[in-house]
Amino acid sequence: MELLSYTILFLISLVSTFLALNFFSKTRAKTRHYPPGPLALPIIGHMHLFGSSPHHALYNLAKRYGEIISIRLGSVPYIIVSSPEAAREFLRTHELAFAYRPQSIATRYLGYGGHGFAFAPYGPYWKFMKKLCMSELLSGRSLGNFLPIKREEIQGFLQLLSIASADNKSVNIGEELQLMVGNVIWRMSMSRRCSGNEGEAKEIRMLVNDVSKLQIEFNIADYIGFFRNIDLQGLGKRLEVTHQRFDKKMEEIVREHEEKKEKERGESVKDLMDILLEISEDESADMKLTREHIKAFIRDIFGAGTATTALGMEWTLAELINNPRVLKKARDEIDSVVGKHRLVQESDILNLPYMQAIVKETLRLHPTDPIILRESIQDCKINGYDIPAKSGVFINIWAVGRDPNHWENPLDFHPERFIDENGQTQIDLRGQHYHFLPFGSGRRGCPGTTLALQLIETTIAAMVQCFNLKIDGNGEEGGTVDMSEAPGLTLYRAQPLICLPVARLDPLPLVE
Repeated sequence: MELLSYTILFLISLVSTFLALNFFSKTRAKTRHYPPGPLALPIIGHMHLFGSSPHHALYNLAKRYGEIISIRLGSVPYIIVSSPEAAREFLRTHELAFAYRPQSIATRYLGYGGHGFAFAPYGPYWKFMKKLCMSELLSGRSLGNFLPIKREEIQGFLQLLSIASADNKSVNIGEELQLMVGNVIWRMSMSRRCSGNEGEAKEIRMLVNDVSKLQIEFNIADYIGFFRNIDLQGLGKRLEVTHQRFDKKMEEIVREHEEKKEKERGESVKDLMDILLEISEDESADMKLTREHIKAFIRDIFGAGTATTALGMEWTLAELINNPRVLKKARDEIDSVVGKHRLVQESDILNLPYMQAIVKETLRLHPTDPIILRESIQDCKINGYDIPAKSGVFINIWAVGRDPNHWENPLDFHPERFIDENGQTQIDLRGQHYHFLPFGSGRRGCPGTTLALQLIETTIAAMVQCFNLKIDGNGEEGGTVDMSEAPGLTLYRAQPLICLPVARLDPLPLVE
């Protein structure tokens, strides 16, 4: 009986809270005009509406409530943006008001207490690191210096496919692509590879995977303050252990680079760690870089670049398998421009507009980060709606890329939509066209866009030139790839892309 009484009291309290919140929200709405949205539940707000794939859930909400809506995740207000026109207002017209990215407990912890670049507040430190990225680390000159690394890793991947083809063995394409991209980024960053099953390579690979998973894992403490000191999910303990493992490995690598610098390193190409250490010792620099800044920046490079770049390739290959007409047209273009006596190179991509269009069309349908995250730093008014300061913003670029007002037959895979009447690619993907934002836009757009595109386009072109991929494992024609998405904030495939590579050309004799 006593238990029943407590249950009744709890239910009365819950209902009272619910009614009070809605009363106060309606009272506030009389003086301020907030975007529309569904009715919130007590405590959790609209968490129950998100499901396992947030971009799908937000898309469905937008169809009911409009291009700008408001929701609440726990106690945190969020604005949902789902059209190109609304995205332009947030990312260009009012860009400075939304130049922050919301930080989670995980990003603060793994980013060395706010020393990371990716989620740093918009201000002097962020501006310094962005300038550093574009002028020293990811400039055309630096990427040119790293061209041999990219070429070696792509050739190594093609050799793996060639051996599998000779042995009539299927390959987990996505897994091998992730290793290849990881090798490129690790070698560029710290002159190391992450391939192999033993020793440091395996340790590095496990660290990167653990950090990436923890960063995007849902943590109820980010939204309901009551749980911040409880660690209900055990995430805090896992963050601490993973951070310590990562920091220990990074400290070893930093010390090794410092020791090598004391010796004569000759004229060898400097990796990103070398460049960062030199800048940290520059007394005339606008901002002093500490060890924590360097380690946090390197972590950001891995977290942002490895999985998403490999996923872009995996989705592209899946679409090509399912669209043999497109595959044939791409192969004919490569044979015409490059021929069959040498391997396609990065420098050839400018002369392969249809290949560029294929990658763009894939990123339109399958943006690997389907939601752009922002946070307002001041009150502002957009399209007549009041947007309060400290509101999180979800810009659903997955929905934007499928907007029927801007894309004809938006669900069809049709690369020709990116080819103009002169046979050249159109619609830039660096954030100037707000119906196509695979890498974000403006100040906080992805600084690694050029590197990602170079890897995706060159690798896909080489695979198209040299191999057919058969999903049924026996080299026969027919069959389609399952294009279902896995749950989560990053657009992983629900099913791994496992294929039998059938050699069309042997890539090794083609290497110059």
